[in-house]
Amino acid sequence: MAIRFMWMAASRRPFDMNRLYVVMGVSGCGKSTIAEALAAKTGGSYLDGDTFHPPHNIALMRAGTPLSDADRWPWLEIVGAQLAQKRGQVFCACSALKRAYRAYITRTAGEPVCFLHLQGSRQIIEERMQARTGHFMPPSLLDSQFAALEVPQNDELAINIDISGRESDIVEQLVAKIGELNDQ
Repeated sequence: MAIRFMWMAASRRPFDMNRLYVVMGVSGCGKSTIAEALAAKTGGSYLDGDTFHPPHNIALMRAGTPLSDADRWPWLEIVGAQLAQKRGQVFCACSALKRAYRAYITRTAGEPVCFLHLQGSRQIIEERMQARTGHFMPPSLLDSQFAALEVPQNDELAINIDISGRESDIVEQLVAKIGELNDQ
């Protein structure tokens, strides 16, 4: 599995430990599953970013309408504020598709946020979306998700990981990479 570190442009003191993590990626990549598993494995807290969407956003997505930036900003502000309110290590599932969204979440949280980007092929993700039940995001919006996605770059605090492996392997690799990151 390809794992690559990205680093935030702003300086970090060497003793700072990252405690806020956003498991990000397009819909269907496994954000909620991995974030919840990471929280359980590490004793951290879990936040599901989907629960902070206003009803208007949910209605748009259920109807097959992609969210605009204007639809997303209030939601992202809530995600960042929720991260800021939690104590200890926090893992939040949130698409955070664009660089500007990630920067906004970090600013709103008031401290560094490490983004754990779950990457996978369109085919794998579409299969997962079609297999899940009861979610408001239809597979028909997957193309809009990939179109909006800006993969984290080298100047961002992020880890990219391929999701084609088993859930337990992905979680173990992320736990190891988070440990390496916090040891630096």
